[in-house]
Amino acid sequence: MQVEIFQALVAQRPGLRINWERLLRVERVSSPLANPDTLVHLLDLTIAEIFKNLQFRSSQPPTTRVTAPHCPCGLNPLIAYFSAGLQAVREALIYAQVSIPSLAASERDASLARLNEVFAHIARREIESFCGVCQYRRSAQPPRWQPRSTFPSRKTLPPAASPDKPTAPHRRPAGIPG
Repeated sequence: MQVEIFQALVAQRPGLRINWERLLRVERVSSPLANPDTLVHLLDLTIAEIFKNLQFRSSQPPTTRVTAPHCPCGLNPLIAYFSAGLQAVREALIYAQVSIPSLAASERDASLARLNEVFAHIARREIESFCGVCQYRRSAQPPRWQPRSTFPSRKTLPPAASPDKPTAPHRRPAGIPG
């Protein structure tokens, strides 16, 4: 991203934050953690990270397309947060580009591609981190860090722990009154 475009985007920062918050309050609340009053506290940190990454990555060649994060249960509160944010940062970039009349179409496209790349990287990392601790994962799927073959099945459980056979009754040690 060119320095001129980046500076024009930084000038849009107050409006970006206000617009992101407005859009966040319009999004559907999927869980108590997705309450906009809770998520609004993340805005300043996320916006600062976006600008830091835009400044850092501006000299690097674009990477391959970042795939969208996947949330199996759909209850991740950050999905709505980043959905509203993407719309807000794109709008801020458009206003920044309009303020530079001499900007070529290829420079506009390149700055949008860079912004999308940075935003997608941050959103994917945060959404997948939250999904890593989700309690609504399907119980049939093993956690990512444990191979499927290590899960005990009914066949591999010891006979005393089998659900079909009750365990032996508890016996008191000799000499203890009952």
